[in-house]
Amino acid sequence: MKNTRNLKDIIFKNLIKLLTNISILVLIGIFLSLIIKSAPILKEKSIIEILFSTKWQPFKKEFGLWTFIISTFYVTIFSLIISVPLCILSSVYLSEYCNKRIKIFFLSIIDILAGIPSVIYGIWGVIIIVPLIKNQIAPFFNASSNGYSLLAGAIVLSVMIFPIIIQITVQVMENVPRELREASIAIGATKWETIKFVVLKKAQPGIIASIIIATSRALGETIAVLMVVGNVIKIPKSVFDPAYPLPALIANNYGEMMSIPLYESAIMLSALILLIIVLAFNVLARIILIRIERKS
Repeated sequence: MKNTRNLKDIIFKNLIKLLTNISILVLIGIFLSLIIKSAPILKEKSIIEILFSTKWQPFKKEFGLWTFIISTFYVTIFSLIISVPLCILSSVYLSEYCNKRIKIFFLSIIDILAGIPSVIYGIWGVIIIVPLIKNQIAPFFNASSNGYSLLAGAIVLSVMIFPIIIQITVQVMENVPRELREASIAIGATKWETIKFVVLKKAQPGIIASIIIATSRALGETIAVLMVVGNVIKIPKSVFDPAYPLPALIANNYGEMMSIPLYESAIMLSALILLIIVLAFNVLARIILIRIERKS
């Protein structure tokens, strides 16, 4: 019996190790394939010229990615500006104020939001957000916009990352020891002061990690943003201007006009840059979470 159990342990251990190695090999394979596909354009032009040029004219062999990189960061930053305060306040309410039934109900709704396909968010953006910006928000600020804009992409994206930030933040806040709350109240602090100076301070690394994970999701989101952001090759000067993020560039152009020399290579380089950015944010978030677990 003991030998049988040891044999099962060895089999499962090796199986898990094999699956882990396969996952790593898949990631390495993606990296290598993108690097190989990107090589032709890197032989023709320097990486600095490609990254910081704003000229995107495939027929003239101009493949500057700066406009798309800036648009990507603009959409992501504005989505975080919208979502982070709302998510943190919602997490405080769910963790510290609401009763158990309401909490279960809202967390169930958040789980549903996390599972909705991105194309549905895109359709919602086209039907609701775009007309709202065109007819209400832009005129209120004395601006002209057709609704397909940086702001539309940021709003849709902010709703998409709500579940990520709220789920992680609620879990982190619940892991703060109750003794710390009781000690704070015992010395005369109010409930809000306890939340502000004890709970949020203790949960801060986890909240930061949730924001970084949400950022990596926002950077790589394609369909929903593509449908509402406008897709005009121009650096946006206001939130009512259209934008053109890197994921939209890849989705819109891959498979088209591949007979143009270096065109496919430029698209593959865009994908490689996006992959590196997203992986960097995920690694940073993982490092923060590991530190939290060690402290716990």
